[in-house]
Amino acid sequence: MELLWEITGWAGAAAMLCAYMTVSMGWIKPGTTFQAANLFGSCAFIINGTLHGAWPSVATNVAWFLISAVALLRMRNQQPDAVVEAEPIVVPAYVTTDTGTPPVIPHPAPVANCA
Repeated sequence: MELLWEITGWAGAAAMLCAYMTVSMGWIKPGTTFQAANLFGSCAFIINGTLHGAWPSVATNVAWFLISAVALLRMRNQQPDAVVEAEPIVVPAYVTTDTGTPPVIPHPAPVANCA
C-alpha cells in the first residue's frame, strides 16, 4: 500500500511540473488544463505529505489546492452560455402548384441547447 502512496506523490510531482513547463514554454495557456493539473498534483502531494508527516508540504499544497479550485470555479462561472443561432430560412420565389396553391415549405425543428 505504501508503494501506491509513493506513486501518487510522484504522479502529483509530474503533473505539477508538466503543467508549469507547458505554460512557461507557451505550449498551453494558463487555463483550465493548467489549473486541473495543479489541482490533481496538490491533492497527490497532500496525500503523500500527510502519510510522511511532512506538514509544511501539506500546508503549502492545501493552499495550492485552494488557489487552483477557486481559479477553476471562477473560470467556469465566467464562460458565457452557449448561444445557438438559427440559420436563416431561404424561401424560394413564390411558386404555385398545378392547383394554384403555394407549396408547403416545412420549417426545421428548433435545435435544443445541450450545453
